Amino acid sequence: MNINATLLGQLISFAIFVLFCMKFVWPPLIGAINERQRKIEEGLNAAEKAKADLASAEQQVEQEFAAAKFEAASIIERANKTANQMIEDAKAQARLEGERIIAQAHATVEQEAAQTREQLRSQVAHLAVLGAEKILQSKVNEQEHADMLNQLAAKL
Repeated sequence: MNINATLLGQLISFAIFVLFCMKFVWPPLIGAINERQRKIEEGLNAAEKAKADLASAEQQVEQEFAAAKFEAASIIERANKTANQMIEDAKAQARLEGERIIAQAHATVEQEAAQTREQLRSQVAHLAVLGAEKILQSKVNEQEHADMLNQLAAKL
């Protein structure tokens, strides 16, 4: 065998193989590589977009958290004001009730003192009549001397 003919046969076979590969093998491989590059690019773009969305969501959560914190502080402040107002109202009502009870007690004491004075006057008048009876050794008529006893009771 001649080495030149072998080399020439191999060169022709190699050229046919290269043409066959360029026509039938490489286009699907290039297409698959291009498709893979496109998918990787889309994935990277989606990751970038997700990262931006995450940052936006975090910022929105922070804003909502701050608003909720402010609202909670406002609610607590209103509750404290309401509680203080209720306490002040209860104190004022208790003060008024105490004053009313004291006034009622004073009125009751005054009334009882007046009744006691009246009973005391009556007893003193009765004792005065008894004393006068004993002094005079005769019975004094209370009906006849009622004016005199009333005057005496008024002086006491």
